[in-house]
Amino acid sequence: MPDIVVTDVIASSIVQAIERGNEDYAGVITGVGNSRPIAVVLQDTHTKRALGGVIGLSSAGLLFLDSFFLPRQLRGKGLGNAILKAFEEEGRQRGCRSAFLYTVNFPDFYARNGWKAFGRTPCDRPGAFRVFMTKNLEAHS
Repeated sequence: MPDIVVTDVIASSIVQAIERGNEDYAGVITGVGNSRPIAVVLQDTHTKRALGGVIGLSSAGLLFLDSFFLPRQLRGKGLGNAILKAFEEEGRQRGCRSAFLYTVNFPDFYARNGWKAFGRTPCDRPGAFRVFMTKNLEAHS
């Protein structure tokens, strides 16, 4: 019998084994085995160093937004909107019909960009919530 190991150190071989297994299974269920990562990166013009951006993936017609960060000093300049729009457009190019995310920090930002809340669940610090949101990518906003 195999061992069950709990770890916070996740080697790329672990990620590949789990994602490949999920991809194979999703392909059987949906008939689509096309999970691909996506990043939209905000780079420093001179150093090319990543300053922020969004990371997610597309799979079986759904775009997942996993993580989005924009440094405080760059907020309010339209960059967040532009990064999110580029992420959504790449999802459309990949055939995604809808998108999904959850956020603790900025549900209003996503709502202003056409995302709709469909649920929330409490998380730590009492009174804080994760907000689950979705967006129809077939209707451009």
